[in-house]
Amino acid sequence: MTTETRELMRRAGVRPDGSTDQHFLVDDRVLDRVVGYAPQTDGGHVLEIGGGVGNLTARLAERYDSVTVVEVDHELARFLDDEFGGESVEVVHGDATEVDLPDFDVSVSNLPYSASSPILFRLLPHGAPLVVTVQKEFAERAVAEPGGDDYGRLSVTTRRYADAEILETVPPSAFSPPPEVESAVLRFEPHEVRGDGFFDDIVRAVFTQRRKTLRNALRNTTHMTEIDEEDVYNVPEELLSKRPGKMTPEGFERATDALRGDAEV
Repeated sequence: MTTETRELMRRAGVRPDGSTDQHFLVDDRVLDRVVGYAPQTDGGHVLEIGGGVGNLTARLAERYDSVTVVEVDHELARFLDDEFGGESVEVVHGDATEVDLPDFDVSVSNLPYSASSPILFRLLPHGAPLVVTVQKEFAERAVAEPGGDDYGRLSVTTRRYADAEILETVPPSAFSPPPEVESAVLRFEPHEVRGDGFFDDIVRAVFTQRRKTLRNALRNTTHMTEIDEEDVYNVPEELLSKRPGKMTPEGFERATDALRGDAEV
């Protein structure tokens, strides 16, 4: 941890004790690499989730024309606003799973472990590159292949919206206080996506029934998806007989097209 980071933590009144979900990334070499992994765009606007004491915020403000940082902790949000707020940095005090997120060209964040999934599910549909530091186990689930034990809703959603890559593993010693698990840096490169939230609703529902066939999973979750049970049989038999954990995102696209009544399935 550099003198600059220690000073930021002192001024913010932060004394990490491990009793909360706050694990501040304080290794300057890792912070520099995280920022370097993100593309730099002309006139770029970057979104940061969880600004903490601002050691990542400061680096982003040097690299991009404008920064929006969302921070749920009231005292930290006030500190970030006092320290960095101005013409090029906007601080939003609120929960990133609930507040309105602005349009952005890229997002770079050290995500809180407990909220990584809901935050990522909100970021991916924006169709912008993402670089996030997350729990290593979470990163492995994000890039999991169909059929593996780690493959699930997160894997399908990730693959639908972006190409994901684990760039490096980050040891607990890079954080203050150190978490009990390793972390990893994930990069998401967006690709073209067709459809709407119906796909996400179907995937969310059937993975609550991942050990059943798609046929039974759909029939058992009509209360979640609001589809009619008879519509299940519009889905090709070759898909209905599969289990969700064996299906590719393309298979889910075909299934949701059929449930919507689209012609080509």
